[in-house]
Amino acid sequence: MAPATSPRREPDDYFHRSRQPLHILVFLAPLVVLYEIGAALYLAGDAAAIAEDIRAHRLLADFFTAFGVGGFYLPGIALVVVLLIWQILARHPWRVRRSTLGGMLLESIVWTFPLLVLAQMIAAPAQTPAETVSPPLAALAQAPPGTLHDLPLAARATIAIGAGLYEELLFRLVAIAFLHLLLADALGVPGRWADALAIVGAAVAFALYHEDHANVVFYTVAGLYFGGLFIFRGFGVAVAVHAIYDLVALLL
Repeated sequence: MAPATSPRREPDDYFHRSRQPLHILVFLAPLVVLYEIGAALYLAGDAAAIAEDIRAHRLLADFFTAFGVGGFYLPGIALVVVLLIWQILARHPWRVRRSTLGGMLLESIVWTFPLLVLAQMIAAPAQTPAETVSPPLAALAQAPPGTLHDLPLAARATIAIGAGLYEELLFRLVAIAFLHLLLADALGVPGRWADALAIVGAAVAFALYHEDHANVVFYTVAGLYFGGLFIFRGFGVAVAVHAIYDLVALLL
């Protein structure tokens, strides 16, 4: 009779903890709260004439409405619920280490710098001579050109946070997972190839979503960059890098 074997345990180091749903949830919870409060306070009234909320957030809200469930806060609630279910199913320890959260923040800041350099190298030239735009990845619904930076500082910060959260939820956590499932499980594509093709597919969708033909190359490269971060460093780091980049592009 073969000896009983214990279930394989995932290594307990920073690299693995930072990819676990509980640490991701705690890391992103302040951003979810800040966005929902900021949207209620700063993306209403006069600002609503310029911005109708983050398009990814609105697309997710429309998805719920199509099934007869409405509510402004549903995308945020859905994000929390998905991470909690993932945590339960994965059976990871229910312990949060502050050192891991601090490391995720520091790592996200470091990973933002290459994206800023890419923006300066790839982005379309600005209207003023000898300048290059770092185009914000935050997409506004029906936003007229040139009005994004006219919003109040708090509104721009809210948009940056929301884009990081809900564009990554839509194009990385949902799109890459769906494409990988389709490619690997339905079509039998090997795992690594399925990952690569899913990242490319999500990046192309991300670029088309922004509807900025002048910067389509940048948005595609940015989508590939976020896809790589999502696969190799996890959803939490990808969201934070996206939000930090947009904060820099929109505030500075």
